[in-house]
Amino acid sequence: MDAGVAFGRVLRRLREATGLTQEQLGFEADLRRTYISILELGQQQQSLTTILKLAQALKCPAGKMLAQVELEMNQAAKPSRA
Repeated sequence: MDAGVAFGRVLRRLREATGLTQEQLGFEADLRRTYISILELGQQQQSLTTILKLAQALKCPAGKMLAQVELEMNQAAKPSRA
C-alpha cells in the first residue's frame, strides 16, 4: 500500500473519531477543506509541516499518527489467509 493512501485512511479515521468535518479540520489546521479531501484520498503526499498541523488540530501526537500509518501499511502488506 502506498504511504499516501495509508496516511489518508488514518487521517480520515482520526478526523471522524474526533467528530470533525473536513471543513472543521481544515479550519483548525489552517488548511483548505479540498486539501484535506485530497489527503484523505491519498492523492497527494503531505509535508512534515502539514502532518504537524493536522496532528495538532486532531490533538494526536504526530508520532502516534505516523505509527498508525505504518501499521496500516504493514496490515495491507500481509497476505490474507483464506
